[in-house]
Amino acid sequence: MKIACFHLMPYRDLPDDFEKKHKSAWFTLPFDGIADRHKVSQYYNWTLDELTYAAKSGFDGVCTNEHHQNAYGFMVNPNMMGSVLARATRGTDTAIIQMGETAVFLNPPIRVAEEYAMLDMISEGRLVAGFPVGLGGDFSYSYGMAPMEQRSRYNEAHDLIKKAWLSKEPFAFNGKHYQLPMVNIWPKPLQTPHPPIWVPGNASPSTWDFVLKHDYSYCFLTYFGAKGAEHMVNGYWRRAEELGRDRNPYRLGFLVPVGVSDTDEKAEAEYGHASEYFYHKGLHLPEQLLAPPGHMSHSSLTHLITKRPFPPFSELKGMHFPQFNDRDYVVCGSAKTVTQRLLNIIKTLRVGHLMILPQFGSLSHEKTMENIDRISKGVLPHLRNVWDNENWEDHWWPKSVAQQQRAAA
Repeated sequence: MKIACFHLMPYRDLPDDFEKKHKSAWFTLPFDGIADRHKVSQYYNWTLDELTYAAKSGFDGVCTNEHHQNAYGFMVNPNMMGSVLARATRGTDTAIIQMGETAVFLNPPIRVAEEYAMLDMISEGRLVAGFPVGLGGDFSYSYGMAPMEQRSRYNEAHDLIKKAWLSKEPFAFNGKHYQLPMVNIWPKPLQTPHPPIWVPGNASPSTWDFVLKHDYSYCFLTYFGAKGAEHMVNGYWRRAEELGRDRNPYRLGFLVPVGVSDTDEKAEAEYGHASEYFYHKGLHLPEQLLAPPGHMSHSSLTHLITKRPFPPFSELKGMHFPQFNDRDYVVCGSAKTVTQRLLNIIKTLRVGHLMILPQFGSLSHEKTMENIDRISKGVLPHLRNVWDNENWEDHWWPKSVAQQQRAAA
């Protein structure tokens, strides 16, 4: 069982009446007049401190991500964050999980191939290469691209990056979206043939097919609990069987916000405000901004509409911490309670890569560090051996170089 620390890096101090005065926390929200630049500088450094502390506290990996033009999470360049983390965790086996740099946002996408290769070298073979398709809103509104091109650009960018990593000789690439007269990247990744690839997703069968075709690990990123995700994850496992893939739990990653208190009774006092801040303010947006017309394939759109893996965002306003916690949107309580609930999620969904979000919403730096400490000491040791009796091999975890081969500090 592998457990990583995930971080969104949100704006933690939006005003109490924020959602009454502003239509969305995404895309249309002005930076000036809302954000304090000095606080934002603190957030970036706190985030790096929190992820570094998680690595030193026993998490197997640290996860970065990419979003744009919002207060929900503005880690706009995950590779900049990942490079700091790679250096800060030097000499360890902590995986640097880039969840990740979105290839279709860069032109040409061999920038991703080059930057991931650099990160794999700096980390001495500890990189996990995330290949997100990217949010439709980011693709269309932040970067001004046609929504219907997103999936085809993604597929072509993927093929170009893989070929850049694997080719022994320089080559020309003449695709529909990208034309390059010479591809000959320096460096190549340290891991051969390339770093393990994880693909985040939510409810798209076309992403399932892509992941299973290429034998990658699929990461189900949801903030609406294992109960709501179960029928979606079951669909993924059924599709895996149809395509001849085994039920290796390391084929699946799952994300969950976690808050550990001394007792169950104290959980709401410690994490209630941060949870409500996350769902009421961070996810304050018209849903159409996330999925502009043409962004999703027909099969994925049909699946989303008919299966509905999450409630309308407008309904979140009437929900509060007890509902969020009862529905596993967040998992908060004593270390014993959190452990039991996470074990149930892991076994029910067959999760091999658990991603824990110890900082969410308005949670302060001090409380986040305390939460990381409590999770590391009271929860992680009880999750380690879940799949040991089934003898699965994790083919999607980096194989860092041996200690004797690493450069001296």
